[in-house]
Amino acid sequence: MKTLKEFNFKDKKVLVRCDFNTPLSREGLILDDFRIKETIPTIKYLINKKAKVILMSHLGRPEGKVVKKFALDKIQKKLSYYLKTSVKKANDCLGKEVEDTIKNMKPGEVLLLENLRFYKEEEKNGSGFAKALAKLGDIYINDAFGASHRAHSSIVGIPKYLLSGAGLLLEKEISSLERVIKNPKKPLVSIIGGSKVETKVRFINKISKISDFVLIGGLIKNEILEKKIKIDYPKKIIGQLEPLEGDFKYDIGPKTVNLFKDKIKTAKTIFFNGALGWIEKKKFAKGTEDILRAIIKSRAFSVVGGGEMVEFINKLGLSSKFSHVSTGGGAMLAFLSGEKLPGIEALK
Repeated sequence: MKTLKEFNFKDKKVLVRCDFNTPLSREGLILDDFRIKETIPTIKYLINKKAKVILMSHLGRPEGKVVKKFALDKIQKKLSYYLKTSVKKANDCLGKEVEDTIKNMKPGEVLLLENLRFYKEEEKNGSGFAKALAKLGDIYINDAFGASHRAHSSIVGIPKYLLSGAGLLLEKEISSLERVIKNPKKPLVSIIGGSKVETKVRFINKISKISDFVLIGGLIKNEILEKKIKIDYPKKIIGQLEPLEGDFKYDIGPKTVNLFKDKIKTAKTIFFNGALGWIEKKKFAKGTEDILRAIIKSRAFSVVGGGEMVEFINKLGLSSKFSHVSTGGGAMLAFLSGEKLPGIEALK
């Protein structure tokens, strides 16, 4: 897999697949711009190398229709703010108007194409759609780790037609997650929250194999017991001590926090995915926050991730305190489960 430093970008039209799929309010306002900020180093690198930078992304689930709420104008404004330069935006991601705009671009300029998912062919991985997108550029760069577990046109289709490589964010995600899954510094403590244990069984079994301890929230523990789900390394699993009733249905209690902190203190590597409580409510966010602060205090190599977790960490102003905060939710769990991500495979 090629990285940015292996290309000569001067005067080249560079198609960059980004993941600007940010959480939105009901009114369509951006609630957390972390994914936008994380892609800025790649864009700046290309600007400095005098490339003509063409950015692509999806936003939301418009299901192949033009939905105003999911237009990328709000992304354009954030990009202009962080890049401190004008970012143009096309009204479409294909067509003569887009082609003419790209023809008139100067080296170092940035163009944002409209939401890829306004076309149903994007999610269906239509070869015609991928070929049409590929015609817009000379080189393709994937910097969308959070979407790389999807076999979509802009992820796996375009690399068939263009010289391709990984952006700085994609490269950072892979190297940070490999530090967890491949020969991590021991002890490795993994913390898993959230619910829907059926979707996480493969991941729990994979991470349990290499972890010294796996700390799980009350909902996950309860689901494992109730549904009699087979776990490969049950002796490594440590669950919530408090009974799952009253407030403890929505947050881990002080006994569990203290037990988890004791394990965290011993760790050299820590992985944390999924909140340990109902973090949307301040009352039930304390357990998760206490554990996050314990991880920071431990000074271990730390990787945290998962959509709502990242938003929570950013609200607390703690994202810079961890070794790596992943932009991927499903992609991160798939990667750590040992699955091959289509977007990464397409670059090889």
